[in-house]
Amino acid sequence: MLPYREGRKVPNVTFRLRQNDQWVNVTTDDLFKSKTVVVFSLPGAFTPTCSSTHVPGYNQLAKTFKENGVDDIVCISVNDTFVMNEWAKAQKADNITFIPDGNGEFTEGMGMLVDKSDLGFGKRSWRYSMLVKDGVVEKMFIEPEEPGDPFKVSDAETMLAYINPQAVKPKLVSLFTKPGCPFCARAKDMLKQNNLDYEEIVLGQDATTHSLKAITGATTVPQVFIDGQHIGGSEALAAYLSATR
Repeated sequence: MLPYREGRKVPNVTFRLRQNDQWVNVTTDDLFKSKTVVVFSLPGAFTPTCSSTHVPGYNQLAKTFKENGVDDIVCISVNDTFVMNEWAKAQKADNITFIPDGNGEFTEGMGMLVDKSDLGFGKRSWRYSMLVKDGVVEKMFIEPEEPGDPFKVSDAETMLAYINPQAVKPKLVSLFTKPGCPFCARAKDMLKQNNLDYEEIVLGQDATTHSLKAITGATTVPQVFIDGQHIGGSEALAAYLSATR
């Protein structure tokens, strides 16, 4: 049975990070002292659920967490700092602090170190999340001890619902663009002016014209989606934003 450490302090650990080609020590005091911090821990960088859902979920809701009293969001994994740094770049998760627990000391201290030798992983972290206030664990969400890699309770939405069930989540905005497009620049400016964060999908880099037409039915950019609704180009976006003010 994996232990809940609610009401107890987090383990006292010094993490070794590589920043700007220099070795840096980061302690648990640096991360948690006099702060409210959301932590989520997972089996490994670049693994499917961790990359497709766990990290993106917390990154997308980071602004909402901060609006509800959270100072930082920390992702901890039993990986070395070089792997975690590259994963952070690949995820474009600028709202999350990635911490490498390379020796598994923090994870072991939390009682979350598990054997994944059957996958060739060795010792790794079980998937969980927790709310830490001034170094003390207030709440933990630990995935059920089931075969495989369950992902049912440690997600960002579950944590946000615990912190504030009435929290207003940000709109999910995706924007198809291409380099040098003035109408795309206008659409991005409008989204920024309305404090709407967006995912940019660049033709020729992230998608093709064929993909654009298959998804939107259009061949011109920009094409904007908000919460799954196809808004259209820059003029349609202007009309949408005007109508929703």
